[in-house]
Amino acid sequence: MTLPSIALFAGDPAGIGPELVAKLLAAPAALPPVRIRLIAQRASLDAAARASGIVLDLPALSVADAARPEPAVARLEWPGWSAPAFARAQASAANGAFMLDGLRLALDLAQQGTVDAICFAPLNKAALRAAGMAHEDELRWFAEILAYRGACGEFNVLETLWTSRVTSHVPLKDVAGLISAEGVAEAIGMLHDALRRAGNAAPRIGVCGLNPHNGDNGNFGREELDIIAPGIRLAAEQGHRAEGPYPADTIFVRAKNGAFDGVVTMYHDQGQIAMKLMGFERGVTVQGGLPVAITTPAHGTAYEIAGRGVANIEAMRNALAIAARMGAAR
Repeated sequence: MTLPSIALFAGDPAGIGPELVAKLLAAPAALPPVRIRLIAQRASLDAAARASGIVLDLPALSVADAARPEPAVARLEWPGWSAPAFARAQASAANGAFMLDGLRLALDLAQQGTVDAICFAPLNKAALRAAGMAHEDELRWFAEILAYRGACGEFNVLETLWTSRVTSHVPLKDVAGLISAEGVAEAIGMLHDALRRAGNAAPRIGVCGLNPHNGDNGNFGREELDIIAPGIRLAAEQGHRAEGPYPADTIFVRAKNGAFDGVVTMYHDQGQIAMKLMGFERGVTVQGGLPVAITTPAHGTAYEIAGRGVANIEAMRNALAIAARMGAAR
């Protein structure tokens, strides 16, 4: 059986990303069955290994040879490998440009068919914007680089529970006006397809309401009646069955108890608060809807602990495992 190949990017060299990658690769027996092509910077990776008490001796491959089946784990020789050291715990245009270059390389490898999926350690959005990224988040930047114009959105994953959202990085005051039946159906469809791609043949999806007590039959708002329920029906007509809408303050209790494999929320924090409360150190973000499977830990660069060797790798390990499953299904 051919193993899926993953482009593993070490993320922001000023944060904990290199440490997460160093710890991950230092325990090869715990890795999923994949081939890894590491995109990193020597100075930050070596410093992270020293801080963590790890000795890494990774074979090197040129970018042109990245498709070779052996070795199973290798670092790529690319210009960023020899980049000068970056100031620790500082978001700057320099480390932002490094991140954009590394991500471009990973996307190029995916578009060429050299790798089947991408997994990246945490990024710093301020540094990315300082380096010229004008998008609201890296997902929209990925879509532009991939020339993808279809629906896309972030999924948050905690073990077997996935969430998607109808609106994302927008002011809360704008949310109600941005929700549409078509948007609800689109979020359901993307989540349904992603769960199937990750190996769930028959996903059970629940949908959140927007208002307190699910709108209380229109007494506290009509979005549930006029927009969300029609969106659920539209998704069913498109072959993506979901249930709801359900009150947002109880749907995650049901999901935690196994009623759903996925939950569609109406706005960013409606799902993020619940998922991070249930497992902040284990959560994964999947860049959903794109033609390439892309995953990352749901937490950030943790500048406050960078360089100390104490970062928890559980979310990073989970992100790589999901990338491996999605890559294998490519």
